[in-house]
Amino acid sequence: MNIQLLKNILVLADKLNFTKAAKELNIVQPALSRQIKQVEGQIGAVIFKRDKRNVELTPAGLYFITEAKKLVTQTERMIKQTAHIHNGDVGEIRIGFTHSIMQTILPDILKTVNQQMPGIKTVLREMNNRDQYLALQQNELDIGFATNPMVPFNLNSKVLHIDNFVILLPIDHPINKKNYTDFSVFSKEEFIFPSVSDGPNYVHILESICIDAGFNPKVVHETDSASTGFRLVEAGLGIAIEPVSSLHGHEFPIKNIELPNIKQKAKLTMIWNPDRESEYPVLFELLKNWKVN
Repeated sequence: MNIQLLKNILVLADKLNFTKAAKELNIVQPALSRQIKQVEGQIGAVIFKRDKRNVELTPAGLYFITEAKKLVTQTERMIKQTAHIHNGDVGEIRIGFTHSIMQTILPDILKTVNQQMPGIKTVLREMNNRDQYLALQQNELDIGFATNPMVPFNLNSKVLHIDNFVILLPIDHPINKKNYTDFSVFSKEEFIFPSVSDGPNYVHILESICIDAGFNPKVVHETDSASTGFRLVEAGLGIAIEPVSSLHGHEFPIKNIELPNIKQKAKLTMIWNPDRESEYPVLFELLKNWKVN
């Protein structure tokens, strides 16, 4: 079983149609059918359930496809990195990040990395916390930067910067920096939160800010995009809590009140798979010792 064969199976799993998959792969349909039967014979399991009309993945097939994706990704990465080493290149680093990270520490980190390791290519992907965990565990990312992550046991982490939170309000909201007393003044407000599925620990921290003030937040909108949250606040559709760093460079007509006196803080955190450290020892040493200027 070779990598190209696995890639062909992944295409079929995506299309769930032999004719469409064969066309995309530029092979004839009988050849693709033989390949699938060959693999199923080798592993002793049926991957695809098919009849004259439908093609479906079996439970065994679902597992096989999940693992095949990991194997193909890792093999392609290995080939590319080997070529980089052979050619004397530094290679590339794949980085996931949340919005507030890009607004604060990530540009400085990238500048430092480029100074210390000229020629390195960075592939940047804005992602929520949950997707970063999965991508790191499946070797689709090398490093993640997230806000208040709940780090899985098989990943390492380091807090690089701590921010205060701010409350974001429509420009005509009656509460402002001068008459604000404590967070309980927002007990009757409607809130805009991130979705729990994409960052449960982060959402729990936002909820705890409200609970400490004596109320449960009434969440009327969920979004994992800070910019979308800003727009909703601007439109008067709710209020939101963000790290102060999320506001850097924004030009939305909204106002904010910083919350330095609450115990909850936004912890901007680097996450990585320890298995990647041997591939980039200089880079990881640099990042683990990196400090905010």
